[in-house]
Amino acid sequence: MVNPVWVGTLMFGRVPVGVRLYSARERRGPVLHQFERGTADRIRYVRVNERTGEEVAGEDVVRGARTGVEDEYVVLEPEELEEILPHGSRTMELTGFLSQGAVDALWYASTYYVAPRAAADAKAYQLLYTALEQTRRTGVATIVLRDREYPVLIEPNRGVLSASTLWWPDEVREPDDVMPPVAHAALAKSELELARELVRSLSIEWDPEDYSDSYGQRLTELVRAKARGRTFTHRPEQAVPPEDADGLGEALRQSLPAQRTRGARSRGPRASTGAEGAGRAREPRGTGARGARVERRGEGRATKRELLQRASELDVPGRSKMSREQLEEAVGLNGAEARR
Repeated sequence: MVNPVWVGTLMFGRVPVGVRLYSARERRGPVLHQFERGTADRIRYVRVNERTGEEVAGEDVVRGARTGVEDEYVVLEPEELEEILPHGSRTMELTGFLSQGAVDALWYASTYYVAPRAAADAKAYQLLYTALEQTRRTGVATIVLRDREYPVLIEPNRGVLSASTLWWPDEVREPDDVMPPVAHAALAKSELELARELVRSLSIEWDPEDYSDSYGQRLTELVRAKARGRTFTHRPEQAVPPEDADGLGEALRQSLPAQRTRGARSRGPRASTGAEGAGRAREPRGTGARGARVERRGEGRATKRELLQRASELDVPGRSKMSREQLEEAVGLNGAEARR
């Protein structure tokens, strides 16, 4: 178990629910530190007074903010910051409910799991969870977390409640503020239809198990090899170069799965094209406990992703929750066909 990042009360109308928030995500993989080259000496950062160059003890460090005048600051004491915290800074009050999916991903900052604070809070917690799940709604509140206030969304997620902090409106940049304007270009009807067809033909069901941190895996292997006095060489898979295309329309046509462009009878997994070559840059999953459940491409059996692709083309209902065997049956593959 990990320590909660926030402990307080979630107000559901006049129903108080004592809750704890836990970080829902963490970065994995080796942590790289800094060393002086040629030595085993770690590089450390210390707090120093920029005028004297002397190190400053943590208890003597206070915070301040720049005023309108350059190089002028005001010092803010801890008690002054405490005084201006919102009333009930240990309370999240649900002020409204949105339809699930109403908030664009651009607004999401961090997500936490929400747990009942005590056994006495379990019933009210379950009541709120069930109500949100059955009405397909998301609760809106605000939270003070690490001396900052955030809008927060409360929603059912993986069998528990989650709390997702959001950015404030003035913190989300407009595209024109950070990038040059996108020039308008006329779209040919035929090119647009080919683009739509490419999107439809490559449509898949989201399954996070289909993706892996290939760089993190190689970094781990490199660290282990060097720790044992060995070398580690990575030879990346070469993507199939696309055929020369004369114009945007031809490039789109060549990107379509080969079965569609040739009008073949089969609508099965797509052949190696330039578009697929780019997609294959993602490496197969590892051989750990999670990766062992998936057959590798090299063993000759259709991957679950390819089966989902075919099921999507055939519009098989409930395909995202099917096992490999159910998918093979649903798309009309027997064991021999599935192994191609």
